[in-house]
Amino acid sequence: MEAIVALERDAQLMLNVREGDDTSFGFLLERHRGPVVHFLYRMVQNQAVSEELAQEVFLRVYRSRETYEPTAKFTTWLFRIATHVALNSIRDRKKEKGHESLDESSDEMLGGLERQVADRQLTIEQEMVRDVKLREVRQAIEALPAKQRAAVLMHKYEGLDYAQIAKVLSCSESAIKSLLFRAYETLRDRLAHMA
Repeated sequence: MEAIVALERDAQLMLNVREGDDTSFGFLLERHRGPVVHFLYRMVQNQAVSEELAQEVFLRVYRSRETYEPTAKFTTWLFRIATHVALNSIRDRKKEKGHESLDESSDEMLGGLERQVADRQLTIEQEMVRDVKLREVRQAIEALPAKQRAAVLMHKYEGLDYAQIAKVLSCSESAIKSLLFRAYETLRDRLAHMA
């Protein structure tokens, strides 16, 4: 029931934005900025870039206000925009720099990870083992092809279902199931030593 109310509230807010109510846009920005930045960070593995890309996402949302129609769940529409922005950024960075080293991005990732999941109950050895495992999982996800990575992040971390992911990535539900199956098989193979 709360999800339906949230859906209606987000769609209504966006319809208000379409009518020129910038305050409603502020509410949408406040409500969805965190999850969008978090999703983008998991896609591009760089905090500064994810913040920039989030600005681009919300700029696109605002520019699309006049043509917005609530035909899909607002978050599906929003994550479709975020996914396209992230995939474009990944493609452009590969063209500019060639493939980025996993070592460079994992050092940055580990620094953020330590702040994010520090647990004083664990011994130092336990923390180190956990951090290494988390880094390996993130590196394995990062090494997936961009579309598979986006699908995994939306499915596991954002809680989107197959239908929502299919709309975001503009393909069928069966294609998403196949994409996720391949991604999870790859992850299982790469992380088998951790089981």
